[in-house]
Amino acid sequence: MQKGSAERVKVVKTWESPFAMRVLIALEEKGISYELQEENTRYKSQLPLQMDPIHKQIPVFLHNGKPLAESLIILQYIDEAWPSASPEKRFMPSTPYDRAIARFWAAFMDKKIYEAGRRIIMTKGEAQEEAKREMVESLLLIEGALKEFSGGKTYFGGETMGFLDIAFIPLTGWFYTYETLGKFKIPLEDKCPCLKAWMKACMERDSVKRLLPRPEKILKDYAIEFRKKYVHE
Repeated sequence: MQKGSAERVKVVKTWESPFAMRVLIALEEKGISYELQEENTRYKSQLPLQMDPIHKQIPVFLHNGKPLAESLIILQYIDEAWPSASPEKRFMPSTPYDRAIARFWAAFMDKKIYEAGRRIIMTKGEAQEEAKREMVESLLLIEGALKEFSGGKTYFGGETMGFLDIAFIPLTGWFYTYETLGKFKIPLEDKCPCLKAWMKACMERDSVKRLLPRPEKILKDYAIEFRKKYVHE
């Protein structure tokens, strides 16, 4: 938790949620002080249900007592609620068109990478094979987007970490789980070298390496048991 804000900010999360990690990374990058409420993965308290009665999901973000849900919406809110005098501290691009494109790709990452990853964990046989193919195909498209948007620089937005970087890097922490349970190799070195370099750069940031759970812990302490609910080996 960082200091430097008089605002009352609270995040309700579970340790394994990549969506909660987005919110925490954004707060750390902005230097906003916050309070954490850690929820049990299996037995959530009433607070998330009260704060997000529609989806009943984690994370829940509270700013001066007012709740928000949906991590991508929360990221945009944080960027607008705590604007910075320096452009490099803004997460969203400066033009309406570029902001719309960023939102498209963030939604694409959730729909194609996260959802394919869930199917890799929750299925076997041909359904799992299809999910693995979809994930690789989608990563190739994201590799192309990174090349285009970064202009050969480090991040999706160029020289500074922004909206798409914060949206995507927590999802990559699950790659080890997908590879292990799916018994395949995500071809970062061969087919996605820009993404591999981008992941390395993101993981070197204090806000990322300090917050993201270890890939081995995600697999051992969460994903294996989660898979057993749906797949009988």
